[in-house]
Amino acid sequence: MKIKFHHIRLATIALSATLLLSAVTPVWADSAPTAISASIGKVTITGSSYFELKQIHLLPDQNGKLATFTISIHNEGNSELQFIDYWARLKSKSGNQFSARLLPADKDKNRVAPGATTDLTFYATVNATTNLQDLVVQFIKWDFSQSNFERVLGEVAVPNDFTDVTPTDSAASIMVGGTQVQASIKKFVSNKNEKYHVPTVYLKLENAGSHTVTVPSYIFSIRTAEGLLYPLEAKGIKDLKINPKESKEIQLSGSIPVGVAADAWQLTVAETIADLKLNVGVANFQLPPVSTQVGGSIGKEYSFTSKSGVYTTQLNGLHRLPWEDQDLLTADLTLINKGQESLPLPKLSGYFLLDGAVKIDAKLIQTAKVIGLGAGANVNLQIAGKVPYTYEFSDVKLVLQENETGEPPAGTEKGTTTATDVLEFSTQSELQAIPFINAGQSYTSNDAGRKSKYAIRNVSTYEDKTNIMFSAMVEVTNLEKRFTNVSKLVANFRAPDGTVFAASVAEVKNKISPSGKGLLNVWASVPKGYGTANMNLLLGEAVTDGKLSEGEKAVADSYVNPVAYWLPDERKEVAKTLKNVDLFPYNISINKIGTTIENGNFNLKFNYELTKEKLTEINTEGHNLLLVFEDGGGVKRFEKKFDFKDFDVFNGESTADQDTKIRLGKRENFLISITDPGLIFNTKFLQKYTLSVYDEFQGQRKLLASQQADWFITTD
Repeated sequence: MKIKFHHIRLATIALSATLLLSAVTPVWADSAPTAISASIGKVTITGSSYFELKQIHLLPDQNGKLATFTISIHNEGNSELQFIDYWARLKSKSGNQFSARLLPADKDKNRVAPGATTDLTFYATVNATTNLQDLVVQFIKWDFSQSNFERVLGEVAVPNDFTDVTPTDSAASIMVGGTQVQASIKKFVSNKNEKYHVPTVYLKLENAGSHTVTVPSYIFSIRTAEGLLYPLEAKGIKDLKINPKESKEIQLSGSIPVGVAADAWQLTVAETIADLKLNVGVANFQLPPVSTQVGGSIGKEYSFTSKSGVYTTQLNGLHRLPWEDQDLLTADLTLINKGQESLPLPKLSGYFLLDGAVKIDAKLIQTAKVIGLGAGANVNLQIAGKVPYTYEFSDVKLVLQENETGEPPAGTEKGTTTATDVLEFSTQSELQAIPFINAGQSYTSNDAGRKSKYAIRNVSTYEDKTNIMFSAMVEVTNLEKRFTNVSKLVANFRAPDGTVFAASVAEVKNKISPSGKGLLNVWASVPKGYGTANMNLLLGEAVTDGKLSEGEKAVADSYVNPVAYWLPDERKEVAKTLKNVDLFPYNISINKIGTTIENGNFNLKFNYELTKEKLTEINTEGHNLLLVFEDGGGVKRFEKKFDFKDFDVFNGESTADQDTKIRLGKRENFLISITDPGLIFNTKFLQKYTLSVYDEFQGQRKLLASQQADWFITTD
C-alpha cells in the first residue's frame, strides 16, 4: 500500500554558550517564527479514523542509535477505539525489523474516545549505520483469521528528503505533558577566546495550550557537522512554569573548542527517561550561522602605563559561580609584558559595577608562583566578588585599578594608599560558560609551580536506609619536576535542573612526587531517591583572603579557575568472586576460603593479596573494607571492618598484635575467630554461605563483590 507523505520540518532553537562583552553582533528573530505542520504520513484505520506519524528522531546511543517516533490516533468514528487491537512496528526499507516499545508514560493509553486524538511515543534501538531515511513505520491490526494473526493496515516510509532538523526561521512544537509548547529563538550571540567558542542562545517558550506546564529538565547539546556533541547548560529552567498563552525565556550556554569549525551547528534536545535509563530525542534544530564578535573586550589586548613600565592586559572571561547561599562573580585576566626588560608585578585591585550603580568590592588573586614578569612573559590573575544568587543585572563593568602607597607622614609608619583606574572592561549580563570536560578526558592547569592534570577516575554511590552519598574520585597528576602539594579545591555537584550540592574534598596531606598521582575523594550527601544521572562536578581552586588557600587550617572564602566535568557512568556490577576486587588505588584478591567450628569458636580463614598502585597518594579517612558473612539459612551472620589507613603497613613490617589487620602484601591463613558455643549444635542446618566485600565510606556502603561457598570446604 503506497502512502503519500507530508514533509515535516520542525522548528529551530539556536543555542550556545555564554560570555558577551562590549561589541557583540546578535542574530535577532526579524518576525514571529512560523510554526511548521508536523505530519509525515497517515494510514487509515477504519472509516475516517486514522494513524498519523508525527515525529521521528535518531539520537546516538551506547548500543548504536536510539530511534523515537510519535504517532497520533485520530478517532473520527462514533465508538471507542482500543489501541490494544493495533500496534506500530519499526523496520528498515531493506527489511530489518527493530523491536519498538512504548515509553512508560504512554503504556496505559489504550482507549481513544469518539472524536478524540491520542499521542503515543515509541522507542527502539537501531544499528549505528541506520539513517532516518532508512526507516519505515508499519501499522498492523491483530486479526486471528489470518495465518500470522495480523493484518497490515499500511506503512509510512520516511522520505529521502526528510530531515528532523528544524530550520532557523521556524517555531518548534514540543509536547510537554500533553500540552503544546512553541519554541523559537529570541536571540543568538557568539564570542571566542584563545581556547573556546562561547556562544549563547536565548530560547523563547510559549504555552499554546490551555493548562499550565512545568518545563522538564531537558538535556541540551550542540551537534557539529562532524556529529560531535557538546553539552549546554540551561539557565532559568529549574521548576519553570508557563501559564496558558504566556511566554518565558531561558538561556542556554556552553563552550566548544576553537578547533571546531563554527558552521552548520545543530541543537539536539533530549529528555531522560529515568525508568529506562535512556535519553530519548525530543527535537533537533538548525542553528543560525555563528556571529563572531568584532572588537570589544573579550580576548582583546589593552595596555596601560605605570611608573614601572608598560603592561598589556587581556580579559579572558567572566563567570558567575555557586557559593553557598551566594554567587561568586569572577574575572579571569592575563597580564603580559611585551617589552624587552623584566617588570615587577604591579599592585592591582578592582571592583565590579552592576547596571552602572551597584558596586561590588572584589579581591585580586594571583594563582601562579611568580614575583615578576620577564620579557615576553605573562601571568594569570583572578578578581572575585560576591552577589546574592537571586540578584539579576543587565550589564557589568570591571574596573581594574593600580594601588600606590605614598610616603608615610612624619611620625607614622603607614602611608596613604591610592587606587587609580587603569582599565575598564564592559560586558552585558551574559557571563562566560564554564568550560566542560567530557567524561574520560582531563584538564591541565599550567600555572607556574603548580602544573597539574586533573581527571575523573570514577564515581560511586554509597547508601544507607535514609541517605545517598554521591562520590567522585579525582585523579591529580603532578606535572612539575619537584614534589608539590595538591592545590586545595572547592567542589559542587550540579544537577541538570541547576540544583547545587556543595561537596566535601578529602585532601591529600602528603606531597606528590614528579609524575606521581594524588586521589581526591569528592562527596556530597544527596536525598534518598534523588537521581544522580547527568550530574556534573564543578571544581575550582580554593582562595582565602585573596590568596590561594594553603595549609590545613585555611578556610576557603571563594574559588577561581572553574572547570566542570561530565561524570562517567557508575560501574554497578557486583563481581561473583573475590578475586581482583578494585578498591582504587588498592586491589585485593581473596581465595582459599574455609570455615571451621572449634572449641566453641567459629573460624573463617582465607588467603589474601593486597596491592597498591605505585606513586599514588590518597586520604583514606572514613573508608573501610567491610567483609560480611551470611549463612544461606540465616543461622550465622557477622560483619568485620578493616580501616584503609592500616593498609600501608606491609606484612613484613607488622608485629604480632597487628595480625588481625589487613596489610599490603600476601597473607596465608588469615583468621577471623568469633566466639559462638551454640553454633556446633546447628551444623545440620548450615547451608551455603556468602562472603561479600563492601567499600564503606562515612558509614554508608557500596557492594563490590560476593562469593558463595560451602560450609567446611575450602574454596580454590
